[in-house]
Amino acid sequence: MERARIIDFFEPIKDNRRIYGNRQHELLDIVAISITAVISGAETWEEVEMYGNAKERWLSTFLSLPNGIPSHDTFNRVIGMIDPDQFEACFRSWVSSIIKKTGEIISIDGKTIRGAKVNGKSPIHMVSAWSSENVVLGQVKVNEKSNEITAIPELLEALAIEGAVVTIDAMGCQKDIAEKIIHNGADYVFGLKGNQSGLLQEVEDEFLFSNGEAVFEDLDFGHGRIETRKCSVINIKGFNHVESHKEWRSMTSIIKIESERDFKNKELVENATRYYISSADKTPKEFLHIIRSHWGVENKLHWMLDVAFSEDYNRKRAGYASQNFSLINKIALSLLKKDKTKKVGVKSKRKVTAWDEDYLLTILGF
Repeated sequence: MERARIIDFFEPIKDNRRIYGNRQHELLDIVAISITAVISGAETWEEVEMYGNAKERWLSTFLSLPNGIPSHDTFNRVIGMIDPDQFEACFRSWVSSIIKKTGEIISIDGKTIRGAKVNGKSPIHMVSAWSSENVVLGQVKVNEKSNEITAIPELLEALAIEGAVVTIDAMGCQKDIAEKIIHNGADYVFGLKGNQSGLLQEVEDEFLFSNGEAVFEDLDFGHGRIETRKCSVINIKGFNHVESHKEWRSMTSIIKIESERDFKNKELVENATRYYISSADKTPKEFLHIIRSHWGVENKLHWMLDVAFSEDYNRKRAGYASQNFSLINKIALSLLKKDKTKKVGVKSKRKVTAWDEDYLLTILGF
């Protein structure tokens, strides 16, 4: 089967420049150069332009470039004019082409792009979905006067989640979100904290007074510490105190994770207890894996965007430039994560793509 070139999936984007006058550069060329440059290490529009000028001869082998490489102002203006919903739809179309299913675990979490402030307004906040297959599935911008609770249903509606387990932290522990996940054929695992104080108290009481929980323990050595994790699960058949479960669509299990970190070089022991609710009927070992996988959205996506892509320093503010550049970063990260031919980290892969054009073509799907 012929491999799908990611660039081709962005052909349907509407070119809004027609409203403003003549075009000197093809829209697809501008998008392609932006993606290629970011994969290779560019973090600003000036660096995207510099990359394009350095690689113009090579880029011309698969792009039209009727008037050479656009200026950094053109990149900023044109990317800022692209409808982010269209851009996102093209991205999701590409994701659907590279994975047969969205993955058994989908983690949803938000991240603020701190540098993207316009006229004294708050920085933009994006909610993203991360697949256990190390691919970003989609993103939605949180409206300035709203929060993640309103953005998460919009993101869920755009994704194909049937058959998956969707994990969300306590912010998204909402009855309407549970309803939407079940309606779309998936299961949920929600973190439980004080925003659902009544339910939290019932779950704590259940684990305090019940003798029917199933338990799995895991021991992890690494990073100068020993960590013990104990996962306890009570199924709906064992509920004696959780009356609120009737208000939550398909709530089947409650989970308690107890962790203890013993630092080898310090006289320090950290203890934490966290609670979760779920519509799934899983073993404690399976729930521990699902809950630990949720942190992939922090460690493999958000942390990587800050460390490898310097996203928190993103000061692109024209139109939709910041939102769309955030998606370009996620496209680059997904492509680099998806590649298994180089046994190095993302930062090193970005350097290799800048040096080795054949490897970059492989990343792009040529």
